[in-house]
Amino acid sequence: MMLRLSLVLLWLLHWLPLPALATLGDLLGALAYRLAAERRRVTLINLALCFPQWSDARRAAVARAHFQAFMTSILSQGVGWYASLAHLRRIVHFEGLPHLQAALAAGPVILMTPHFFGIDTAGICLSADVDMISFHTRHKNIRIDDMIQRRRRRWNRGVIFSRQDGIRTVLRALKPGWALYYLPDQDYGSKDSIFVDFFGVKTATIPAMSRLARLAHAQVVPCVIEQDFHHNRCVVRFYPPWLDYPGADETTDALRMNHFIEARILEQPANYLWSHKRFKTRPPGERSPYAR
Repeated sequence: MMLRLSLVLLWLLHWLPLPALATLGDLLGALAYRLAAERRRVTLINLALCFPQWSDARRAAVARAHFQAFMTSILSQGVGWYASLAHLRRIVHFEGLPHLQAALAAGPVILMTPHFFGIDTAGICLSADVDMISFHTRHKNIRIDDMIQRRRRRWNRGVIFSRQDGIRTVLRALKPGWALYYLPDQDYGSKDSIFVDFFGVKTATIPAMSRLARLAHAQVVPCVIEQDFHHNRCVVRFYPPWLDYPGADETTDALRMNHFIEARILEQPANYLWSHKRFKTRPPGERSPYAR
């Protein structure tokens, strides 16, 4: 019953103009910032670790704006799931698309896409024209899991794998002309992670992207989303394929990735997923910054 009500609500909300959704997201996000004490604490800890030079007031302002952007992304979920393709193409603006097109013409592509809000809407729109591979974290409720996958594959193109399926499954699917929608910047635990700097903090980072690029002979095209619903748009920026990648070693490659993400965060700090416990996994002997 709750699932059905949630879907009905998302379907109703997708009819609202994006600026109206953004205004509603601002109101609910400001409320969530006050009420969601644990998520607020995590967000402020992350910002303090990454931006110790900022004042408390500036970090609080970015954290509040983050909650508003996060709530807007939740309310707008139905736009990607239910809006017509014609409507999606009016609101999703691609910048630097020739970079992606040239790379796809040459072979498989890894779209390195950091966790900025708007990822789902942008990915669904792009997947109407590009055969995409993406990862999916299984939901405990099978009906919800099936529904999410069907919505994300609504154009019947591409394939979605579980994170548990492994690299070999992805390699078999990553063919010339296909793109892997790869989100590399979360804490997946110590297994297979290496510790490299992220805003000067030693951070557990999965080096799988350079391995995939090497094994699949794939080019890496950075892809950054800007959720700008107050101005009725979601911008998807494609950057030139990385040259000399993969490099000499995985640590250097992971550091290059983190530095790129840092630069993009500085351009839109509130739209990054700060409420995720990015620094939970620590080097041996180091205490989690989230521990009380």
